Amino acid sequence: MSLRVGLISDTHGLLRPQALAYLQGCDAIIHGGDIGDPAILDALTRIAPLHAVRGNNDEDDAWASGVPETQQLEIGGVSIYVLHALAQLAIDPAALGIRVVVSGHSHKPLIDQRGGVLYVNPGSAGPRRFSLPISIGELLIDQGDVSAKLTQL
Repeated sequence: MSLRVGLISDTHGLLRPQALAYLQGCDAIIHGGDIGDPAILDALTRIAPLHAVRGNNDEDDAWASGVPETQQLEIGGVSIYVLHALAQLAIDPAALGIRVVVSGHSHKPLIDQRGGVLYVNPGSAGPRRFSLPISIGELLIDQGDVSAKLTQL
């Protein structure tokens, strides 16, 4: 059975209708931080089980204190590590058997395979920053195989 995991990050309080439409039908959703508004978490939870981390812009918000800084989870037999800023990765994912690292923060969409680990940043789905695209992504997990796809909104 294949699974579709929606990836969204850096909403900064803006949940675009196009992002909601893209995430429909996902088996799970991962938010890579800088959420900006707890209503975004509520809306995403209504679509699919949600795994979210706190971003640097969420740290002063009382509601965000219950959102972890990192998460390690398993979906469809694939180990996934989630944090906001990839530069703060303090573990060796490959040594821990982690197959995918999902991050946000830079607003730059990225899919990179290094040392047997898939690194994915879905980019920013929130307000436009500089000339960077508005984007979102997904992980496709099928019998232990995992691939990533990014989409501009």
